[in-house]
Amino acid sequence: MRNERVTKSGGRGSSAGIVLGAAIVTMGLIAGTFYIFSCGVMPGLGRSDDRVFIEVMQNMNDAFNNPVFFASFMGALLFTAVSAWQLRGTSAFRWVLAALVFYLVAFAVTSVVNVPLNDELADAGDPAKIADPAAVREKFEDAWLAWNVVRTLVSTVAIGLLARALVLFGRDGRVRQSAYLDPAAGSSASR
Repeated sequence: MRNERVTKSGGRGSSAGIVLGAAIVTMGLIAGTFYIFSCGVMPGLGRSDDRVFIEVMQNMNDAFNNPVFFASFMGALLFTAVSAWQLRGTSAFRWVLAALVFYLVAFAVTSVVNVPLNDELADAGDPAKIADPAAVREKFEDAWLAWNVVRTLVSTVAIGLLARALVLFGRDGRVRQSAYLDPAAGSSASR
């Protein structure tokens, strides 16, 4: 019965697969962005002197204010939420819902911690004119790094949950298809 609901909804299964796929892709892009900062960008930048560190972080933060990044950042949230709604009543639903909860944590950390830290760093002004760049860097770097690890981990868990949902979604589709083609199951038109 649960699988019939998806099939009888006028093609909802097909669009649900597309939206779930979009959720996985956008979540992967965001988790990858956070990940590369954790394991490459920040360790490399950490080797720089204070003024260079501040200047490069200010430039990167400014560069991230673009439609491509926002499409992925918001897309991961929206596609996962829509996917959860589309897959309600299926075996994949709870996995997508869990992914949404994990991504909401990453979204909140970014909005409440990392972005305000970025804004404070921008407000520090021209790195060449900052009286104590070491103090500005110290206030920013450790907190930003720690919270970036949190958002990297939770968004990576969200990808795993979405991948599990995709497996279940595919399995449900095969079950529906095999039941439809099974002559012993009777005609689906009579249901």
